[in-house]
Amino acid sequence: MAQSLQIAHRTSETTTELEEFPGHQTRRLQQIAVAIFLQETELYGVTPVQCAAMITVESSSGMDQRTLARTIGFDTSTIAGVIDRLEARGLLRRSMSALDARVRLITLTGKGRVLLESLMPSVLRAQHRMLAPLSRSERGEFMRMLSKLVSTNNDLSRAPAVADTAGG
Repeated sequence: MAQSLQIAHRTSETTTELEEFPGHQTRRLQQIAVAIFLQETELYGVTPVQCAAMITVESSSGMDQRTLARTIGFDTSTIAGVIDRLEARGLLRRSMSALDARVRLITLTGKGRVLLESLMPSVLRAQHRMLAPLSRSERGEFMRMLSKLVSTNNDLSRAPAVADTAGG
């Protein structure tokens, strides 16, 4: 009883509700997004980061590991592990650059293309489920605001995303 009276007497001046913190809500949304993604793509055994890597490599085949990491906003050591796992499954291939022997270029294999093509309907379904509680106009507005927050704060990230303007 005493505890419920204390809760009843809280005011916005004395207490900040965790749900009012955008960082907390963003973290929770990320957890939900990953859970939905994994539910929808369970048959394929691909993580959201692996999927992002495959989509990016497929759209710009022959990019190097550093460019891939910068393009999707991950540090190079994390991407190295992602590439290792995808390569072990035969989905990506690394090859030496003809211009610089120190650089390994990444390409999607035929098996990777087939998997990605099969996977994409599930990925799109996951994206739709994440936004399903919003109306069509709210979805557009949410994505516009989310993109603005991400692009404006990109430089504050531990691994800022950089568009691949050089083409790989």
